[in-house]
Amino acid sequence: MINILIVDDDQIIRESMKIILSMDQEIKVVGTCCHGDEAYDFCRENPVDVILMDIRMPICDGVLGTKKIKETFKDIKIIILTTFDDDRYIVAALQNGASGYLLKNISPDKVIEAIKIVHGGNMLIHPEVAPKVTGLLIKTPEVDYSKYYINEGEVQIIKHIAEGYSNKDIAEKVFLSEGTVKNKVTDILSKLNLRDRTQIAIFHLKGGKMD
Repeated sequence: MINILIVDDDQIIRESMKIILSMDQEIKVVGTCCHGDEAYDFCRENPVDVILMDIRMPICDGVLGTKKIKETFKDIKIIILTTFDDDRYIVAALQNGASGYLLKNISPDKVIEAIKIVHGGNMLIHPEVAPKVTGLLIKTPEVDYSKYYINEGEVQIIKHIAEGYSNKDIAEKVFLSEGTVKNKVTDILSKLNLRDRTQIAIFHLKGGKMD
């Protein structure tokens, strides 16, 4: 029996997915959660084999939720269940330990098949977005941040952003206040001429490229 946890902030999706998955005799839905932190707490108290994790959720999104869970529960497999437009966010989730990436428009039988594949120790990425994700995951040279007048402390913040951490989490890691980290992120955006945190993550993961 495969113990499944469904993590999504949309109640309709949680309940409908629970009904669909419960139809398979090899799968048992042991719980549903609204965000990553709730999922982490659930895993501390209950046996979970595979998690279906959304990306965009309040409090703790799928990227950071994946990282937190995998750091403590290495044997739990996580499948990101997201929309096509979210493919750029998936890079950090995969690097944080996710084993799969599915689109929400996938058929129910494919979701069940994916759960069994990932539970067996394999990795699964939706074929429509695999080329994009693979391209982003290819190892690239380290960015020479010195030419952007970015110091070592700011580089550490950039790396934490690329790993999916929030300003609050970064502040705890670099021993600064959350407000100071927020100001430094603003400075980094200005120096790199980027628009938002996601662009910082992609810039770093792609070795200093945005195309």
